[in-house]
Amino acid sequence: MLMSSGQWLVVIGQWSVGSRFFSFLLLTAFCLLASGCRYDMQDQPRYKAYKKSDFFADGRSSREYPAGTVARGLLKDDKAFFTGKIDNPNPNAAVQTTTDATGNTLVSTFPNAITEFPIPVTKELVDRGQDRYNIYCIVCHGPVGNGDGMIVRRGFSKPPTYNDDRLRNAPVGHFFDVMTNGWGKMNSYSDKLTAEDRWAVTAYIRALQLSQNPDMRPQMNSNTAAPAANTAPAVNGGAR
Repeated sequence: MLMSSGQWLVVIGQWSVGSRFFSFLLLTAFCLLASGCRYDMQDQPRYKAYKKSDFFADGRSSREYPAGTVARGLLKDDKAFFTGKIDNPNPNAAVQTTTDATGNTLVSTFPNAITEFPIPVTKELVDRGQDRYNIYCIVCHGPVGNGDGMIVRRGFSKPPTYNDDRLRNAPVGHFFDVMTNGWGKMNSYSDKLTAEDRWAVTAYIRALQLSQNPDMRPQMNSNTAAPAANTAPAVNGGAR
C-alpha cells in the first residue's frame, strides 16, 4: 500500500522529534556522568621538576633523598668489591709516599688494600679489561704499561711504569682504589668504569705485568694472577 505525501511528512516529523528527544537524553546522561567525575589528580597542588618552591626554606621543589636511602638492589655492602679495601681497615694507617726523578708522587705502602681479587679472574674478565684499558688508559700508560702512551710522547707527564718492583708487588686493591679515587695527575674513573670494569682493568694490568715479567708467575697464586696478556694496549688502570 502506497502512502501519500502527507503521510510521509507525518512519519518524517515523528522520526525527527524522536531523534531530537533521544539526543537530548544522551546529552543529559553525559552531563550527569561528567558532573560525577573528579579532577583531584589533575588539579592537585604539585610542583614541576626544578620549579621554585615557596614552601621549602631553600626554595627548591626537588628534594634530597632522606639520609641513608639506598635504591633496592644497590646496597654496596661488599666492601672488598666496591672499594678494594679490607672489611675493617685501620683508620690510623697512613700511606707512605716517595717522589721519583720526574716529580711523580709514588705510593710506597698500601695499607688496607686487599691482596686477592674479589671476583673470579676469567679470560672474559681479562678481555673486558683489555677493551676498557685500550679506551681509557693506553693514552697515558702505554701498550704494555710502561708509561709511554701517546700523550706522554707529546709532552704530558710520564706516569710510573707498572713493570717495576713497586707496582709488581702492589696488592690488587691498590690499582682498583686509584681508578676509583684518582691519584696524582690521574683523575677518578669511577664515573666511566663500573666497579666490575675496574676489576677487569686490574686483572689486565696484572696480565701485562706477567707478560713483561715472566719471573712473576711463580710468585702469584691462582687467585691473584690473570692470564698472560699480549703486547696490545691495556685497560683503564692508572695506579701511581
